[in-house]
Amino acid sequence: MDLDLGRIQRVLIRSPNWLGDAVMFTPALAAIRHAFPQWHLSLLAKPASAALFEQSPDIDEVVLYRDPGIHSGWRGLLKLGRDLKEREYDLAILFQNAIGVAVVARLAAIPIRLGYDTDGRGRLLTHPVARPHQAGREPLVRYFCGLLATLGITPGESAPVLHTTPEEDEHAAAMLATHGLGSMDLLIGLNPGAVYGTAKQWSFRRYAAVADRLVSSTGAKIIIFGGFGEEELGSRIAEMMKARSVLLSGKTSVRELMALLKRCHMLLTNDTGPMHVASALGVPVVAIFGPTDPRATAPDGTQHAVVTTMIGCSPCLLRACPIDHACMNGIEEQEVFEAALALLKRSKATTDVAVFLDRDGTINYDPGYLSDSRALTLLPGASTAIARLNGEGVTTVVVSNQSGVGRGLFTESTLAEVHDRLRDLLREEAGATLDGIYYCPHHPDDECQCRKPRQEMVIRASNDLHLDIGRSYMIGDKASDIMLAANAGLKGLLVKTHHDFGDELNQLRTVGIQPNYIAEDIREAVDWVLADLRSNAR
Repeated sequence: MDLDLGRIQRVLIRSPNWLGDAVMFTPALAAIRHAFPQWHLSLLAKPASAALFEQSPDIDEVVLYRDPGIHSGWRGLLKLGRDLKEREYDLAILFQNAIGVAVVARLAAIPIRLGYDTDGRGRLLTHPVARPHQAGREPLVRYFCGLLATLGITPGESAPVLHTTPEEDEHAAAMLATHGLGSMDLLIGLNPGAVYGTAKQWSFRRYAAVADRLVSSTGAKIIIFGGFGEEELGSRIAEMMKARSVLLSGKTSVRELMALLKRCHMLLTNDTGPMHVASALGVPVVAIFGPTDPRATAPDGTQHAVVTTMIGCSPCLLRACPIDHACMNGIEEQEVFEAALALLKRSKATTDVAVFLDRDGTINYDPGYLSDSRALTLLPGASTAIARLNGEGVTTVVVSNQSGVGRGLFTESTLAEVHDRLRDLLREEAGATLDGIYYCPHHPDDECQCRKPRQEMVIRASNDLHLDIGRSYMIGDKASDIMLAANAGLKGLLVKTHHDFGDELNQLRTVGIQPNYIAEDIREAVDWVLADLRSNAR
């Protein structure tokens, strides 16, 4: 049966069930969206893995596969098939390998059904794809992407990516604050469980010992993660540790877990779902492998370390070890500790400290809706202050609300001219440079994620410029700048250059937020930042 891709409009995509597999399938999903942006993409997923995709730009809707629940057993499959039939899909792409999902796609009368020819389901597929010979010994990301050749898609070497919202990030920060953890704390997560089975679990005693050593050597704070049913395991580690830890086993939803992992500087984990979640959120991972094969399921990228020991029977892929668990027992505390310490040092070396700067009233005079580049005038000492940051290797980024665009007072091309003039003046006066300029063009009444004090501009800059937000700063003359600092986990410095400084300070007092420092101007603020950086480096 030939594929007429031009006639396809509605597509059903069946995601893998396991949390980690669902994460590793995201590059394939992104490749489909990129190749066929006109398709309406529905993702059929079980509730746990479906939560991963709530903010994904690569799908249009999530359809829940409730098993256990109303879709359990053959009657459940019949019901699911009937429900999907009403949606009139043109194509089903089945990334899950079970025969049941092929039965559902057939019951739903989806005319084109594409999937790997596994579990005896070949006759139920219109386009069965032979399972690769290297399956199980090659990265699972590549395995999933291999299904797309039939659609004429050749994916690039993209890594798994997950998304959280600013509101979720703020909620995570609030959760941590209730346990006394702030934006400047070095956070290390432990994930000692494994839903797949006990064979994947490294000794809880060794987890506790390594965690204590990391606390002692780095001053880190430890957060213990775990799914429902893993509460006892987490409690054992917390009780064995000499240092205080924050125990969150069984206390988070999938979305909360994502936002909390995102706050960690490193995750120490077995080969399990949260390992991949953390990696897809850009968190460095130390992964302990025993019965599974790191060639297939190790975290993607270079900011990770795999600790494993090869014995004659590994990888066996068994859920429970029938003998002496030698593959895990052979991994020593010292080996894991050294890997974690090296990864922490390496990951810190590849991220930069940044100073985020408000524009109007902080760097230049604020005439109100600056629309003429010729009217831009720098505040005294602004260029030399930024040049000092440049000289110390500190990344400098402007984040600015520019509602004049949304109000129709000037265009984005006019704003670009103003920013070109700003860069020219900084360079001419003191040889200063800006590493990035990010702005919100929206009207204050618009629903957007980028207007300060929301975090989107900081998040975008962090991703683009590889910044360490936990060690970075915000300098501004308005309450919204310091609120942004509080929301994003930055140290906030308020300068007195605003024409109504007292009112800005009162706004902060009203919401219970205090600047880390109040400076006369940007020069004094930069003095404080550099002194603080030197103090932390000791």
